[in-house]
Amino acid sequence: MAGHSKWANIQHRKGAQDKKRAVLFSRLSKEITIASKMGGLDPDGNPRLRLAIQNARAQSMPKDNIKRAVDKGVGGSGDEYIEIRYEGFGPGGVGIIVEASTDNKNRAAGEIRTTFSKNGGNLGETGSVSFGFENVGEIQFVPEVGDEETVMDAAIEAGASDVETDTDGHFIYTEREALMEVASALEGQFGEHEAKSTKLIWKPTNTVPVAGEEADKLMRLLDLLDELDDVQNVYDNSELSDEEMARLSEA
Repeated sequence: MAGHSKWANIQHRKGAQDKKRAVLFSRLSKEITIASKMGGLDPDGNPRLRLAIQNARAQSMPKDNIKRAVDKGVGGSGDEYIEIRYEGFGPGGVGIIVEASTDNKNRAAGEIRTTFSKNGGNLGETGSVSFGFENVGEIQFVPEVGDEETVMDAAIEAGASDVETDTDGHFIYTEREALMEVASALEGQFGEHEAKSTKLIWKPTNTVPVAGEEADKLMRLLDLLDELDDVQNVYDNSELSDEEMARLSEA
């Protein structure tokens, strides 16, 4: 998990698909509402909204859902969300970053703290974990867009800083400020294949190996955090061997 989180793929396979999809759509809708409320309904003049709509479309969110989310933000009927980052440690000393968007800071903090403490982790101070991560842009494409060399060449030409390729697809990394520029440069380069996701992430600069019981406890903690209504994203710096990945996928 040095770059993108393969836990998300394990979780997707293990979870009830309808429930996971509903949670995903809820988070995408919230991001669209926040973006439109902050910057207006014109995607061309509101980069955050343009990115949110692009990610929603990539996940096949219905157009009506997207429109309702935009209208909710522009119309002022949406809740006032506060965006907060929480940092803590999970089983095995794994660093975890939780990004939340909430209309009730006390509720969010209480639920996240309780989830950590009841599942072998503990919430830390801001900065206690994030120093071991980089806040960078990540653009994901499906494997079918091309081989590793083709994608690498296109990414470098577009101004990307790094590329990782595996069975889940191609993950193109950029400097935080260059995400939209690189994403725009890559548009149309891979034919009909649009980016599966384009977002800012917390990418670990070092990893912590976990296995066996500690890995099981960690995955449960990550799963429970991901299910909280106020949580938007969860990142960790765990390192799992191929054997552990296979075992967790089958569990």
